[in-house]
Amino acid sequence: MSEDWAAVAKAIDMRVHELGWRQRELAERSHVSQAIVRELQHHTVERRRSARTLEALSTTLGWHPQHLQAVLQNRTPPHPDEPADDGGELSSRLDALEERLDQIFDRLDDVQTSLATVVDHVQKKR
Repeated sequence: MSEDWAAVAKAIDMRVHELGWRQRELAERSHVSQAIVRELQHHTVERRRSARTLEALSTTLGWHPQHLQAVLQNRTPPHPDEPADDGGELSSRLDALEERLDQIFDRLDDVQTSLATVVDHVQKKR
């Protein structure tokens, strides 16, 4: 799938002008660095950006969270009222976090058992 970063730049530039904002304002509101906003808005550097960066900018500009991702992929952007589709990414990330939490709890149980053994041993020596 071909990516159209020039279209992303044009969309951002037009919307920023529509809103009467400066780059700095967009950067502050979206919590995206001004350097990245500048690169995207003026299409000065073409490199892969995280979906979260595009989502933050889309949302801040009053669009659907996946608006800029759709523009990038030459698709029609979703209507702002449409539910966001994370492509299963969110649930897979949550599953991974739950699995990691289970591992952490298991380790904590091991530490607690080991600590209880040490405390018991020290108390018996007194």
